[in-house]
Amino acid sequence: MNAVTSIAEGPGVSPARTAALRAEAEALYLGTRPNTRAAAGAAAHLLDGVPMHWMVDWSTPVPLVIREAHGARLLDVDGHGYDDFCLGDTASLFGHGPAPVAEALVAQARRGLATMLPSPDAAAVGDLLAARFGLPFWQIATTATDANRFALRAARAATGRPRILVFDGAYHGAVDEVFVEIGPDGRVRNRPALIGEPRDLTVLTRVVPFNDLDAVETALADHTVACVIAEPVMTNCAMVLPQPGFHEGLREITRRHGTLLLIDETHTLSTGPGGYTGAFGLQPDIFVVGKAIAGGVPAAVWGMSEEAAARFGAARRGRPDGHSGLGTTLSGSPLQLAALRATLEKVATDDAYADMNRLADRMEAGLSQVLAAAGLPWHVARCGARVEVVRAPAPLTDGKQAKGAHYPALEAAIHLALLVRGVLISPFHDMMLASPATGEEQVERLIEATRDVVRHLTA
Repeated sequence: MNAVTSIAEGPGVSPARTAALRAEAEALYLGTRPNTRAAAGAAAHLLDGVPMHWMVDWSTPVPLVIREAHGARLLDVDGHGYDDFCLGDTASLFGHGPAPVAEALVAQARRGLATMLPSPDAAAVGDLLAARFGLPFWQIATTATDANRFALRAARAATGRPRILVFDGAYHGAVDEVFVEIGPDGRVRNRPALIGEPRDLTVLTRVVPFNDLDAVETALADHTVACVIAEPVMTNCAMVLPQPGFHEGLREITRRHGTLLLIDETHTLSTGPGGYTGAFGLQPDIFVVGKAIAGGVPAAVWGMSEEAAARFGAARRGRPDGHSGLGTTLSGSPLQLAALRATLEKVATDDAYADMNRLADRMEAGLSQVLAAAGLPWHVARCGARVEVVRAPAPLTDGKQAKGAHYPALEAAIHLALLVRGVLISPFHDMMLASPATGEEQVERLIEATRDVVRHLTA
């Protein structure tokens, strides 16, 4: 775990109350979870005792070990149950183990898992993706990171340009070249926390503030930028919504400068069946979505417009034989295709999204009421079924403001306090998701648990 070494004051909350909440929750967590504590010492041959090192970034003093996950509920190895509003940080947006996906996986397992050749589901998946997201040509990857990496390479090949443009504070997976930011001095730099990267990523990556169309115009003016990669709503900082006219302006500027526009909807798939793009009529040249698109099975997709695909195809035909650097052996496997088809046909339906957004309406209203009653200078942001408590009084407009709305010690204390009350939210910021499997009673427990935690912080 990343130890909290100091308690920084958050807006409207004293350091002493933050420390007291953390201490109380930590004592309760450790005192009621002997099997969890034992499991922490049993995984001696895993780095930090976990299969991926960031699993120690949760607020728990020792990692929480989950025995079962069904619908929107988790059960740990000590028998404690949790209402799950994290949902694998969107990977299980439609609930854990949706029945149609589980059935498709069992059936496909009997027919083979990895062949490096198309299965009969391939054509159906392509048709479903084109109909749902509006782009005609698609490829399958294993993660959103891979899909973004491949799509950026395709954009550079299609345009013959070397650079990309990202928005300060955005996150697009573990794609090396997007780990750049605008530093406190206004200069673009590699993100300081990036591990093991000796290159100056700013040579080929430009960074501008979200919602700043003048900065986009300036960055694209020399016609060396192949692609702008953007989340339609920035979600992996503190939620930053687009200002009116931003996406229309972004599309106009990119077209005028011959720059491709990549919309990454890995998190904003929470908006609706066609993502934020479908709900708000965006017109990307390239579209990426991962995590939830296959119901929790590792898979991602990236699609291209007819023009982008034609230009990419021309670049491919003009290259010599050899490795293209695009694709991995397990991408497009029969297992992924089966899960994708089941999710698109039977899980991520209009009715499912209607339920998700109805529950998110209640989450937004209830949490807003809790904050208002406590007099806290925080607000609730929303992107479809994604709801987030943001520690700032007004909606944020860019990554700099989002960074300023983070209070890690306060967030860690709140997350752990909610967890011992039986509620799990995202470990990285106060993000919560409503799934088709989420019950109204779970939403009410979330609101009441938040009310109790806020009372401890402010009473």
